[in-house]
Amino acid sequence: MVESVTNELIPVLTVSSKLPWAPESLRIKQVEEQVSALRTSVICAFNQLLDLKDLNTGVHSTRLAEWGMRVGQELGLEEAELQNLEVAALLHDIGKVGVPDSILKKPGKLDDEEYALMKKHPEYGWAVLRMLPGFERAALDILHHHESFDGRGYPAGLKETEIPIVSRIVTVIDAFDAMVSSRPYRKGLPHEEAVRRLIQCSGTQFDTVVVQCFLSFAQAEMETVFAAAGTSVSSAL
Repeated sequence: MVESVTNELIPVLTVSSKLPWAPESLRIKQVEEQVSALRTSVICAFNQLLDLKDLNTGVHSTRLAEWGMRVGQELGLEEAELQNLEVAALLHDIGKVGVPDSILKKPGKLDDEEYALMKKHPEYGWAVLRMLPGFERAALDILHHHESFDGRGYPAGLKETEIPIVSRIVTVIDAFDAMVSSRPYRKGLPHEEAVRRLIQCSGTQFDTVVVQCFLSFAQAEMETVFAAAGTSVSSAL
């Protein structure tokens, strides 16, 4: 009797194991959710670390993530690239934790030795993030976010499409935010001047397509942009 019942149940179990609500599928889904939650937690933890190092840096990174995602979507980046873009925008400055505060917060111009140390922060960020499974691509994007479109950037001197598209996006929005943001030792640039510099350096420092895409919405939302940057259009002009 037990044998006959077991034989009858075998086909049922075989079929049900392929259904989406089967235990194995549930376990896979749970693992995927756990991995996603861990990834988010790591990103948030590193961003919090940036806040502890320098509050302006952490808030600056959050703005870049919002702007970067809009540019990436407008340019038609695939989902995987958008995910890397979000990480790269949020954590592009994570390597600055390895730069002395005396350099990061120096009110005046950096000397050659100090500037050489500052230029190491993309490499520091890459060295940290590449060790984390799933962050390898974002680590490379961070490594190259100070490359210039004409090949005069650092650390590798890449040019044009040799530079990852995510890095090219971060380069543009990072430069714009740095220009319009006020710091204890300097006032943010007026909107018109920041835009002028982006356009002037298109094709040399910046990817022209990325600049045009960013300015297409940034100019229309400049009040919001300046408010996020800690100043206002009226006070900057």
